Amino acid sequence: MSQFKYDLAKFIPFRDRQVCERVRAIKKEDICKHPNPEFKIRIIENPDDFYFQFALDIVNRIKNALEENRKLVMIIPVGPTPQYKIAAQMINNLRIPCKHVCTFNMDEYADQDGNTAPLEWEGSFQRAMWENFFNLIDKDLRPPKNQIHFPTSKNISDYGKMIEDAGGADICYGGVGWAGHIAFWEPHLGYEFGDDLDAYMKAGPRIVELHPMTIMQNALHSFSGDWSWVPPKAATIGPAQITDAKERSFWLDGYLGGGISWQRFIARLAAHGPVNTLVPASILQKVPTTYTLLGGVADNCEINMRSVSYTHLTLPTN
Repeated sequence: MSQFKYDLAKFIPFRDRQVCERVRAIKKEDICKHPNPEFKIRIIENPDDFYFQFALDIVNRIKNALEENRKLVMIIPVGPTPQYKIAAQMINNLRIPCKHVCTFNMDEYADQDGNTAPLEWEGSFQRAMWENFFNLIDKDLRPPKNQIHFPTSKNISDYGKMIEDAGGADICYGGVGWAGHIAFWEPHLGYEFGDDLDAYMKAGPRIVELHPMTIMQNALHSFSGDWSWVPPKAATIGPAQITDAKERSFWLDGYLGGGISWQRFIARLAAHGPVNTLVPASILQKVPTTYTLLGGVADNCEINMRSVSYTHLTLPTN
């Protein structure tokens, strides 16, 4: 077979082709093997079971903290959302009071001037969380409103301290973006830190410019493919809030069906590539983390042309 060699597109920050080729070649049966025993990778094949296990993880933490008579401080993402509806139903059915629960959302969209989206905007993360989680919990069981927090343009400078003042995060949930972001901490932010990983991991919340791949990813799964609808910036926590949490539980479900997954490669690069500032999620390898992959995400990386139709083309005969 002939080989076709080329450089990576210039807008991609991480550019080590040999590393990319190495992690791309990791087979599904080997993806859970990792040299750090505290970085635990697992695969859940069935989507229904994936979201049920995610919900169960949330509810178990809430219930255990209640029984131990202690506060539970959670950093939580918006997507995916199916687990929140399942968790709310469990909480209601089991009558679990959540007055001890304090939540901090990872991020929120912002406009070109860094003004975060209001609750009233249909694409806002805080609106999604209220509609898909908090308002689904019976009012007498729901966490108090003053214990539910979102990053905004007004509080972003103090957001890290707000988490500390609440006692620090017991658990940080999250996922991994197409370009490798965690929360909206984007790969191009690594240019600021170079190889200074210690300084990078101490970085806190800020307003950031979204990476082009993040714009496209979010257009695909939340905005009907309309990239003009995705805001250009976001408020986000930093690596410090993620690594300072007592535990991390990350869930990767980026499978579109038909053998297509936008997350299949980045799941490997984040988990098995070098820990570096240009792949933000790679820092999870350095701290105790559970890293759960949907089966379709864990499948082998391969070129898939089966979904491409050429029936509209007139092919040359010579």
